[in-house]
Amino acid sequence: MLALQLILKWGLQSGVLEGIPTLFPHSPFPSLSLSLPVEISLEQLRPLQRLETLDLSNNSIVDIKADSFPALPLKNLIMNNNRISTLETGCFVNLSSTLQVLRLNRNRLSTIPAKIFQLPNLQHLELNRNRVRRVEGLTFHGLHALRSLKIQRNGISRLMDGAFWGLSNMEVLQLDYNNLTDVSKGWLYGLLTLQQLHLGHNAISRIRPDAWEFCQKLSELDISSNHLTRLEESSFVGLSLLDELHIGNNRVSFIADGAFRGLSHLQMLDLQNNEISWTIEDMNGPFSALDKLRKLFLQGNQILDLQINIIIRLSQLHLNTSSLLCDCQLKWFPLWVAEQTFLPYVNASCAHPLMLKGKSVFTVRQEDFVCDDFPKPQITVQPETQSAIKSANVTFVCSAASSSDSPMTFAWKKDNEVLNDAEIHNQAHLRAQGGGQGRETEVTEYTTTLQLRSVEFTSEGKYQCVISNHFGSSYSTKAKLTVNMLPSFTKMPMDLSIRVGATARLECASVGHPSPQIAWQKDGGTDFPAARERRMHVMPEDDVFFIVDVKTEDIGLYSCTAQNTAGAISANATLTVLETPSFLRPLMDRTVAKGETAVLQCIAGGSPSPRLNWTKDDNPLVVTERHFFAAGNQLLIIVDAAEDDAGMYTCEMSNTLGTQRGNVRLAVLPNPNCDVGVGASGGVGSDEDGWTTVGIVIIAVVCCVVGTSLVWVVIIYHTRRRNEDCSVTNTDETNLPADIPSYLSSQGTLADRQDGYIPSESGSGNHQFMASSMSGFYMQPKDMNGRRGALSLEMHGDLLGYEYIGHGGGHRSPALPLPRTHQLSPQERQHVHRRTLRGFHRLVQQIYMF
Repeated sequence: MLALQLILKWGLQSGVLEGIPTLFPHSPFPSLSLSLPVEISLEQLRPLQRLETLDLSNNSIVDIKADSFPALPLKNLIMNNNRISTLETGCFVNLSSTLQVLRLNRNRLSTIPAKIFQLPNLQHLELNRNRVRRVEGLTFHGLHALRSLKIQRNGISRLMDGAFWGLSNMEVLQLDYNNLTDVSKGWLYGLLTLQQLHLGHNAISRIRPDAWEFCQKLSELDISSNHLTRLEESSFVGLSLLDELHIGNNRVSFIADGAFRGLSHLQMLDLQNNEISWTIEDMNGPFSALDKLRKLFLQGNQILDLQINIIIRLSQLHLNTSSLLCDCQLKWFPLWVAEQTFLPYVNASCAHPLMLKGKSVFTVRQEDFVCDDFPKPQITVQPETQSAIKSANVTFVCSAASSSDSPMTFAWKKDNEVLNDAEIHNQAHLRAQGGGQGRETEVTEYTTTLQLRSVEFTSEGKYQCVISNHFGSSYSTKAKLTVNMLPSFTKMPMDLSIRVGATARLECASVGHPSPQIAWQKDGGTDFPAARERRMHVMPEDDVFFIVDVKTEDIGLYSCTAQNTAGAISANATLTVLETPSFLRPLMDRTVAKGETAVLQCIAGGSPSPRLNWTKDDNPLVVTERHFFAAGNQLLIIVDAAEDDAGMYTCEMSNTLGTQRGNVRLAVLPNPNCDVGVGASGGVGSDEDGWTTVGIVIIAVVCCVVGTSLVWVVIIYHTRRRNEDCSVTNTDETNLPADIPSYLSSQGTLADRQDGYIPSESGSGNHQFMASSMSGFYMQPKDMNGRRGALSLEMHGDLLGYEYIGHGGGHRSPALPLPRTHQLSPQERQHVHRRTLRGFHRLVQQIYMF
């Protein structure tokens, strides 16, 4: 092989060879290094059918044309240090099945055409020291097996999104010595298996928050020698597998508390030649999260103090500083370093006290590390965490004491960043402090106050005071400021009137800090009929409250409450459901005997509550002693029915949405008891003479629907009497209409307790509960203010009375006598009958008024 190289090079230099000699048409050598003319000829390379490595470096090749290489079993192709500026499409197509390594270093490539490398078996590609300034997307598509890519020293300033797309198996990417300015996930897209990324010696000043989303398997990251000044909390998010991190030789002066929080496997951290001495001095600094850290490089940082909780875990420390405070708190450090193996890497000397200034900590005797004084400031008053309302003023106070007269400097940090333009007030005073052997020493106490005026949401953060002198700095704990703002509505629910079956839409949105929570109530509670029936939907993202297929039971006052830690506000809206009038019960014709009581029902539904009007045979119906209405005109009661009461009764109900009419036919039949009684009256004694008027039927129904007092009183007054011309059979029984409930016994006393539900007047489906007692009928109507009172009807012997007890006091009616009619003459019986009717009528009117 060596002889062949010498022959070929000699021949070219002497001008004898102009190509590959035919002397070795079937060369048995697997590796061949050639010096060739400017162009590669297919015919020159075709005979080399066993060649695996071809080195064409240090020639004057200017381009690689299509089909420049024949179908050779090449695995390694080296073309370094040529003048190649152009790669034609298909130039490596004949090597695609075998080529594994391709080196094109030190050429003149300025652009790399997209998809130029169709080499599915290529594992290593080198393009160092070319002139590439920009890498387009899909440039390396087709290199599915590529494991390492080196594009160093090209001057690349722009990597487009998807520049390395398709390199899903690549493990090493070297981009050192270019002009990259930031790290973003766009150009890292697709590098799912990348383990090493080298970005040293660029101009990177920013790491975007989501930069590492697609390469979370990184184990080594080198960003040294760049322009980084800050490490934010999001700088390394997602790199939980990272073992080594190189950030040396930057300008880092700010490290957020959570900058290293996700680096749970980090073992080596290089921070040399930055400006981060405070990171080591602050016990609450970002190093606290690096539990597995073993190697730490801190050269070139002016370290003033060392915290044992950070350093003691290390197995290797690189440090050089001449600013240490050698007091009793540093006594542990030289002993610990001596026990380790990295003493040559540590160069540390004292700056205080004066007797130890300039001495190496490793030459200071243990008894000389003393704390006779405390020249370094010591925090005595820590700033406190606070919450404030937006636009309020906030004050943080921090104090420290020192035994030294060294000038103090004060600084406040917000989220680890110094507040240069903050309003800070400083003061100092002397105070006595007890010393040893009964001596008192004077120490200087310094107080610094940070004044924040008219705080905004951007004022939120963690505030820390730093008090420094020549001997070091003291860092306070971090006080958190939270800025709140009372909620205010951006959308308020409005009163709404819709028809039954439609969709109700109420909007409510608010702003505040923190973001308010929205809650809904109905009539002051959380009982939503629509929710029980799965008709209610709350959409927080759209600030909308829906009720579909609205029903009358959804009527009410809806309240929207916005609440956060600063307070709560509410807004109300009334939902009115409109419903056309309708009959809740079908109208039924009635047939009664002459002299009986007829009750015609017209149970109306609708919203608003319909107004009812009755007519008889198309003529207005006049209220008399025998004709009156109850329950908002829903009941027409006819006492002592006569033949002229027969006819067609029309119930007309109407509201704003329409009118409905219905007819009821009343038939009055002759009373058969009259004829029978006349024939049998001669054989009946005086004890059976007279009228039998027994039975007072009282039903009171009180129903209120949202502010409307509705009292439904059903009183059945059943009179079984005989005509003055007829003899009446003595009986104590009372015949009532079959569909009217009775609470009266045949002896004129109230029956046993009965409970039931009566539909409300509005027909909304709501019900009032009524109950009877042993002494009377009890119900709870509502007063004019919508509050419930108690209405009681009682019968005591032959007297009937009622009592209403409301919130404003009670009212009792005079008792109505119920005489024993069998002791009276016919004229007296008729008089008593009429008086009882009038009293009963007044009773109904008074109950209805209540």
